[in-house]
Amino acid sequence: MIKVVKFGGSSLASAEQFKKVGDIIRADESRKYVVPSAPGKRFSEDIKVTDMLYDCYNTALEGKKFSDKLSKIKARYNEIIKGLGLSLSLEEEFKVIEKKFAEGAGSDYAASRGEFLNGKIMANYLGYEFIDAAEVIFFNEEGEFLADKTNVLLAKRLKDVERAVIPGFYGAKESGAVKTFSRGGSDITGSIVAKAVRADLYENWTDVSGFLVADPRIIDKPEVITTITYKELRELSYMGATVLHEDAIFPVRKEGIPINIRNTNAPEDEGTMIVESTCRQPKFTITGIAGKKGFVAVNIEKDMMNSEIGFGRKVLEAFEKHDISFEHVPSGIDTMTVFVQQSEFEGKEQAVLSEIHRLSQPDSIDLESDLALIAVVGRGMKACRGTAGRIFSALAHANINVKMIDQGSSELNIIIGVSNQDFDAAIKAIYDIFVLVQI
Repeated sequence: MIKVVKFGGSSLASAEQFKKVGDIIRADESRKYVVPSAPGKRFSEDIKVTDMLYDCYNTALEGKKFSDKLSKIKARYNEIIKGLGLSLSLEEEFKVIEKKFAEGAGSDYAASRGEFLNGKIMANYLGYEFIDAAEVIFFNEEGEFLADKTNVLLAKRLKDVERAVIPGFYGAKESGAVKTFSRGGSDITGSIVAKAVRADLYENWTDVSGFLVADPRIIDKPEVITTITYKELRELSYMGATVLHEDAIFPVRKEGIPINIRNTNAPEDEGTMIVESTCRQPKFTITGIAGKKGFVAVNIEKDMMNSEIGFGRKVLEAFEKHDISFEHVPSGIDTMTVFVQQSEFEGKEQAVLSEIHRLSQPDSIDLESDLALIAVVGRGMKACRGTAGRIFSALAHANINVKMIDQGSSELNIIIGVSNQDFDAAIKAIYDIFVLVQI
């Protein structure tokens, strides 16, 4: 069995955390390929190393003295090295970094050094081979990830390497210039490595014991989701549930490789399994609840609009012309509502409304602002009658007015619109009716 294991920044923030990671890796012989992030925060007021690197590089870019800031970064790594009792020295690496910063090597190069240096320490600590991600993860000169080239060359490079550490978050363009993924991109690297070695499992270790049914900032100690499908995860991630980088799904999904979200600080917890499909029945009717605030509803009315060919396209064209994407478009016989981000819309509202009038000649347009959208997601809803009714009942009991409800044809999710001020109460009401009250 082959497992690829990725560890997040909080899992590698200190020597103490490194030791936990080492114990986890050594406890399972199948954990052969390790993808580390840069050191995260050691305590709440601490600064992530990646942010320290950005700050240091920006200082260098301004032509100011940056040696003190670089020394603080060096101290973070030396603290970890000393705590692990290693004889490793990163002096030569820091000399190169200092030179590159002075030459203006780019912010991507600067940010990537966090993972690069942590990878050096991890490889030395484990006795694994270190493979620089810049040699095996490829982008074109426009910064687009070259998936096929990477998969072929990475698989070839790892074919005869039994155990290796490959830093997360970055690769290189064809010119050799370092290119990073977006923040949190170490998740993507782990997925890419898992695909290349045809792993049996991709373990993603972080500081939570898997995905939770609801936001713990709203619900006290919410239940953990034991198994979730890729489709369910996509729906929840889109609505704000963020434990895994969204793009990390695609490489392993194509290969049918499951992802296991685990907790470095509680390795005995089974965490959440993310799979293509499963015959396992979910513990509850719903799998999860997630949502976002800050939407505005643009309500458009016109008699017989449903019989007017192209009406919807004309309305959406008005938003497209002003670079505004829509979230949901529920409609009736004579009405159509477009939900958009309020922050994107406010500065352009009159121009958009004028465009809608010009393109589609509606009878009237009405705006309703300060709305929130909540997604109730679950593969179990399809086989359970009355799910929408239970949601309405729970919200009515909590004195919450439902502004909109929309269900996809797959019956995988139900979207509810409420006022921003009712957001937390609505999530609590839905969680209670499906999780705390068992039927």
